[in-house]
Amino acid sequence: MAKQILMVVTNHSDMQEGKKTGIWLSEFAEAYLAFENKGYEITVASLLGGAGPIDPGSVDDQTPQEILDAAKHLENTKKLDDVTADGFEAIFLPGGHGTMFDLPDNQKLQQLLREFYEAGKIVAAVCHGPAGLVGTTLSDGQPLVAGKRVNAFTDREEAATGLGSYLPFLLESKIRDLGAIFVAAPNWNTHVEVDGNLITGQNPQSTLAVTEAVVSKLGE
Repeated sequence: MAKQILMVVTNHSDMQEGKKTGIWLSEFAEAYLAFENKGYEITVASLLGGAGPIDPGSVDDQTPQEILDAAKHLENTKKLDDVTADGFEAIFLPGGHGTMFDLPDNQKLQQLLREFYEAGKIVAAVCHGPAGLVGTTLSDGQPLVAGKRVNAFTDREEAATGLGSYLPFLLESKIRDLGAIFVAAPNWNTHVEVDGNLITGQNPQSTLAVTEAVVSKLGE
């Protein structure tokens, strides 16, 4: 029986002043292709369903064709309200600045993350994907990330993008405020933290490392 993975992506496509955002394509595509290569069944969902917007900044003339081709899996995502945790072994949240706007306050996502985590299933996120974790509390009322070693796009990396002022909050700062043990690497270095069944990565460069950690856990 193939292992089943739930990937949840943002629907948010606009920052301020006409700046577009969305899903960072490589973070979605590299993970999707690696899971597909392992023979896993992948369900792609978004909060609203339908098309998941791709951040235009994540695609250029150097983007590999297989990454571009994977965008087809974002054209008709399942609506998150229609998804349950049943049957899935892992949930994976790719990033892109869009996640900062719609994932943190989504109650259905928070419910799924709590159910996955408390059932001992894998909860994984990379770059800005951990924005989905910041609103999630466990059944005892504690933030999911409290006391855990967590990694995400750092405040220093955000400063380098010049986009921090457009965001509702800074992700590293928010995660630290929730009581997590935030472990940062230098800008743009591959970095992944594994704390039990919580797996988080720092930036686009960390996507494959996070994916490999998920695959390794699923093989245990």
